[in-house]
Amino acid sequence: MPDPAYRAAPPGALRVEPLGEVTAIFDRRSVQTHLVVSPMPEILEAMGAGDCDAATLAARLAARFDLDGAADVGAILNERLGELAAMGLVERA
Repeated sequence: MPDPAYRAAPPGALRVEPLGEVTAIFDRRSVQTHLVVSPMPEILEAMGAGDCDAATLAARLAARFDLDGAADVGAILNERLGELAAMGLVERA
């Protein structure tokens, strides 16, 4: 079974503000602010405008970060994408 695909919020829907170790993400659509830590902001940035599954996201993140020693990156990214969906910051495609 293929990994589910997700879609990031449309451009301008989120305001992302790094605050040291924490990042505040204000969702203009729901008027909610979410406080997250790495890798959530990096995942949102790497998703881009189109549909994205864990395998595609892993490839994009591997181009920017050293993921060689990471255990089962795809499973971890699937979990993080599910968490972002639960917050309403991404949606299933």
